[in-house]
Amino acid sequence: MSEHFKHKVHVLFSKEDLDHQRLEGKVAVVLDVLFATSTIINAFAAGAKEVIPTLDEAGAHAEAQKHPEGSYVLAGELYAVTLPGFAPPTPLALTEHGLAGRKVIYSTTNGTVALKQSARADHVYAGALINAKAVVRQLLDKHAGKTVLIVCSGSMGSPNLEDMYGAGYFVELLSAELTGDSDTFSDASLAARALFRSEPSEQALLKSRVGRMMIERGLEHEVQFAAQLGVLDVVPELIDGRLKV
Repeated sequence: MSEHFKHKVHVLFSKEDLDHQRLEGKVAVVLDVLFATSTIINAFAAGAKEVIPTLDEAGAHAEAQKHPEGSYVLAGELYAVTLPGFAPPTPLALTEHGLAGRKVIYSTTNGTVALKQSARADHVYAGALINAKAVVRQLLDKHAGKTVLIVCSGSMGSPNLEDMYGAGYFVELLSAELTGDSDTFSDASLAARALFRSEPSEQALLKSRVGRMMIERGLEHEVQFAAQLGVLDVVPELIDGRLKV
C-alpha cells in the first residue's frame, strides 16, 4: 500500500498553521479532541442528521434563522464557557438534548473555526481519538495518493496536548499500514506519534490544560469519554459547509 501514498502525512500543531498551507488537492483531518470534534462525532452516533459548524455565536444564530424551529439544536462555547441559551458543547451532555433526526448548529472557540478554515481541501473530515480507526480506513480506502494533513485545532494559536496526542494516534494507525517508505511521514508526524506512544490516552488528556479545567468543573467523565481509542465507526465529512456521515 505504501506506493499509493507517495506524499507525506503532515501534522499541523495549530489551526493557524493552515495559513501557510496550500489545501487544494489534499485531505484534511481536523482534530479538536476536547471537545469539538469528539462532540460532533458523538452527535452523529446519537442520531443527529447533520452538524453545521459556525465561526461564532452570531453566526450560529444567523444559521438558526434558516431552519424551522424544533429542527435543530444550538450548541457551543466561547473560551470554554457555554454560550447563553445554547446546549452544552461536550460529547455526553449534548446528547441529552434529543439529537435524533435533528441538526446541530455548533459554535466553538477553536474546532469549528479549524473546520471552516480547512474547507479548501479536497476532503475534510472531523477526527478524534474516538473515531480514528474509522477515519484511517477511509483515508486508506478512498484517498490513496493524496497528501493528508492532520490539523490540530489548538487553542488561540498555541498547540494543545490532547490534539497533538490525537494526531499521534492517527500517525500510529497510518504507519502500521504504510510501511517501507521513510519519506511518508513529516517530522511533526513522528513527534506526534512519539507523544502518543509515551503514555495512555486518559492519562494524557486529564493532565492537559483543558483536561485539568474539566476536572475542576466536575466533567472528568467527558474527558474519559473523549480518551477512548477508536470506539465509534463514524466519519463526518464537511460538504458544502455542513458535516454529514
